[in-house]
Amino acid sequence: MDTARSTISNLFRGEPSTYTRFSLAEHMEGDNSQVEMKLSNSEMDDEVGNSMGDHRDPRIMKPKHSPKNICFVIVCTLLIFLIGFLIGYLSYRGRMPTKEQSCSNADSVPCGTAEELSEDDSDTTVEATPFLEWKQLKELLREKFLLSSFESRIKDFSVNREAGSEGDQTLALTVYNEFKSFGLHSVWNDEHYVKLQSLGSTPNRVTLLGSGTTEVFESQKGYLAYSAAGQATGKLVYANYGREEDFKNLASMNIGVNGSVVIVRGGKICFAAKVANAQKVKAAAVLIYLDPADYDNMPENTEVFGHVHLGTGDPYTPGFPSFNHTQFPPARSSGLPSIPAQTITTNSARRLMSKMTGQSAPSEWKGTLSVAYNLGNDDNVQVKVEVNNVVAEKMIHNVFGVIKGLADPDQYVVIGAQRDSWGPGVAKSAVGTSLLLEMAKALSALVVKDGYKPRRSIIFASWSGGDFGSVGATEWLEGYLSVLHLKAFAYINLDAAVLGSKHFKASASPMLYTLLGNTLKEVSSPLDSNKTLYQNIGSQSWEKQTIVPMAMDDASYAFQAFSGIPSVSFSFTNDRDYPYFGTMEDNLNNLNTRTGNRVDIIARAAANVAGQMVLRLTHDHELSLDFDRYNGELYSFVFKINRFAKQLKKAGLTVKWLFSARGDFDRATETLKNNILNSDLNNPRICRAINERIMRVEYHFLSPYVSPKDTPFRHIFYGSGPHTLMSLLENLNRMNSNTSDVDIVVLQNQLALATWTIQGAANALSGDIWDIDNEF
Repeated sequence: MDTARSTISNLFRGEPSTYTRFSLAEHMEGDNSQVEMKLSNSEMDDEVGNSMGDHRDPRIMKPKHSPKNICFVIVCTLLIFLIGFLIGYLSYRGRMPTKEQSCSNADSVPCGTAEELSEDDSDTTVEATPFLEWKQLKELLREKFLLSSFESRIKDFSVNREAGSEGDQTLALTVYNEFKSFGLHSVWNDEHYVKLQSLGSTPNRVTLLGSGTTEVFESQKGYLAYSAAGQATGKLVYANYGREEDFKNLASMNIGVNGSVVIVRGGKICFAAKVANAQKVKAAAVLIYLDPADYDNMPENTEVFGHVHLGTGDPYTPGFPSFNHTQFPPARSSGLPSIPAQTITTNSARRLMSKMTGQSAPSEWKGTLSVAYNLGNDDNVQVKVEVNNVVAEKMIHNVFGVIKGLADPDQYVVIGAQRDSWGPGVAKSAVGTSLLLEMAKALSALVVKDGYKPRRSIIFASWSGGDFGSVGATEWLEGYLSVLHLKAFAYINLDAAVLGSKHFKASASPMLYTLLGNTLKEVSSPLDSNKTLYQNIGSQSWEKQTIVPMAMDDASYAFQAFSGIPSVSFSFTNDRDYPYFGTMEDNLNNLNTRTGNRVDIIARAAANVAGQMVLRLTHDHELSLDFDRYNGELYSFVFKINRFAKQLKKAGLTVKWLFSARGDFDRATETLKNNILNSDLNNPRICRAINERIMRVEYHFLSPYVSPKDTPFRHIFYGSGPHTLMSLLENLNRMNSNTSDVDIVVLQNQLALATWTIQGAANALSGDIWDIDNEF
């Protein structure tokens, strides 16, 4: 009976007498280790068998050998053992999670600690966790944002914080301390020593020469960072927006640009592209102004800031991270202009253009300056441009915080926002920084207070140097180039998320279109709470109405085109573009006017869009990245290429292998979709293997045949350079019009390298080397 009592006692305590498999899982923060154990059914059966075996204690006195007594003792013993075992077993099972609780499906929250495999590939059982349905999870997030005062934060951040300044450092410390207070698992910062350009001690000047008079326009604050320093003098020529087609139109009208000072208006393309286009046609200098036709309600004496580096990051360390210990080769970005460029006020532009004569500009080139828009090119009206900007090395800080995932902590989504600004920068960076902090606060509370356990990690990043061309973000990408594409599976950009109230616009990788569309179906419109954003846009053509090209001055661009990480930027906007970037007019009053005094409401909607995308990316077993979307992109491209099949055949070239590579990519996506349908995603090893194949797709569209130092934007769809599919199409178009204009060897190389880049993406998606169809 002593043995029986001992056995029953052990069973009530839920302590099985033997464990044949176990794994030791360390807590990520160095907490005490815990042993996670799983008892199989066969082992449990063994326990039952052992418990019901012969355990008679020899110290017990033998009873009389009456058959009746013997039967009574046997029955009693069996009943005691059976009752004790059942009570202990039920007690033990009551404290263990069921399979359904341990392995949540797509609409539940992933469970406890990191899922590990034992040596025989069986899954270990993980700790029970609070069970949150997707509907409950997104509602909890929405409620947390209802408590946020975005406008108050935005107002607090509307201070002078030019990159590397004291204000920037102060705000960096604020972000760091707030991340700490939210209870994030880890908070840290990266220091970078970068070269930034600012105004020199001598003001920049524009001098009007001619007609016996001299008029000087001095810039007090506005300038274009990374302009070439020096002087240039030439005839004044008006070139509309400074696009390539604008300069082609000038040439067709016999207006010479070589050696001239070109005046262009802001809008349509970035400042850097305007200057690069002017430099291509050998202009001597560029002046940029804001025309009232594009920038309504802008005070006419508004100074304008911008940068003219046709690229991202520190242009004096192209392809290299600007850490203080790095030895840099003597290099500079090919995107730096070699001609002076300067912004001028609207009033100064009116006075300059009133002096211009010559041919009248096309009607679509005319703005609302109340002057005759003439093309100029008059020897009697010349302009001298003097730029005295200086380059100085400055220290900037990127600040990070992380919520570590429990199943796959080494895979993470990055959420980032620019922190610095040349002026008040309310829409440019204060909104994004406010959203970043409120999202970190809300998502951390979901984990700490509500029991949400993300499968993957969430990194919050506050960048500096954004006004100079995503300097902080790009330097971080360059610093960890060798590992980020293996770990970061998505980037969500919060810059300029609130610019108005009427429309929702987004720039994104095709792999994020489906996630974005599903998110819009679940977030209420800030204009009508009875409608979702998806319903507000119009479900039949939401992509056409929503998706716009990703610009180079978008912080997402470096992630997408340089690092091959699927990225998305979005904003609430109005019919006309936000006019106040890079001016002192980017303030809270003007943003309130643009939003109808609903900054808080619209910022809350923006937070819900970003927050729900983050939850989906860290919640589901399968990554919410639609790899099949690139089939459509490839089909569209080869369809355009096929138009030139006859010309290529005459040149001894063929599109056969390009079509074959596209077909292999299509087959690889179908195979992966079937693998997902036929796989148990509750198995951590299988799930991780599938996700790793998915998260490599974007990266393998970076051309492996060009250098990230010389050609940083290697993406064949969204990059820039001769390796891109767009460059290939441009060459084919030239061949179509005049074969002698095209170098056939160059075209052959473009076709071959594009083919092998696509084939490489198909091979990577196929999985293991033995699964790849080698009949190319």
